[in-house]
Amino acid sequence: MGLTDRQRELLASWLPSAEVVKDHSWGVLGTLVLELSQGGDRYIAKAGDETDHHLARELRAHREWLRPWTAQGRGPQLVHADADAKLLLTRYLPGQLVQGSPYEWTADTYYQAGELLAEFHQQSAVDDAEYETVENGKALTYLAAKHRIAPDLTERLRVIITAWPTPPVTLVPTHGDWQPRNWLIDHGTVRVIDLGRADLRPAYTDLARLAAQQFRTKPALEPAFIEGYGKDPRDPDAWVRTRLREAVSTAVWAYQVGDETFEQQGHRMIAEALAAGPSH
Repeated sequence: MGLTDRQRELLASWLPSAEVVKDHSWGVLGTLVLELSQGGDRYIAKAGDETDHHLARELRAHREWLRPWTAQGRGPQLVHADADAKLLLTRYLPGQLVQGSPYEWTADTYYQAGELLAEFHQQSAVDDAEYETVENGKALTYLAAKHRIAPDLTERLRVIITAWPTPPVTLVPTHGDWQPRNWLIDHGTVRVIDLGRADLRPAYTDLARLAAQQFRTKPALEPAFIEGYGKDPRDPDAWVRTRLREAVSTAVWAYQVGDETFEQQGHRMIAEALAAGPSH
């Protein structure tokens, strides 16, 4: 995927003499992530293709929710954006990716991540009576799509999800992909990147990916995170429902994009969520 003509025009107007330093794109979704340099300053440009729906979320996060992090230099600062062109430009945040580094398994990293997430979540809250119904519907749609979940298990999951209650919940600003691949570490300070999945959700949903990965591998990281956050936001029944929905979406989405390792993780997540017991 390359930049559209409009995206090239905008970048040329924003940074007339910029040079591309590095391509940070993941290559799975239609989002281009370029590190640029101009006049000694570094920037990150994110560009979406015609199927992209992440740039709008990210732009909303920059405009409404990032101040607690940007005020500390711990989140990306927006420089320019064009929603119609699906292009935004932020200042480069220094640091190395936590994922794959020794810091991925250090308790202080998770204490800081908990603090940062609490600041993000505490900005606003709104009650929503439809959230659980909508999320259950999404899970059922995933189960109706192409995947490699066994037919008998698919039916079991469908029965469980259909029978779930749909109580009202409180929604807060969430990152949506809260895990070490979206954290940077710089001289011991944790910073946050990639707001492409930011949205209003229950606070506990931001713990789902950590619970399925790092907390599972090294359980001592979880209490460090909760200490930084201040309290555990997870309601037991709601957490069971969230884990299972997250597991289903992981297994199906990963199959659809051809990520077999992530797909296998999704199948494991389904088994572990079911073993935790059904929600009532």
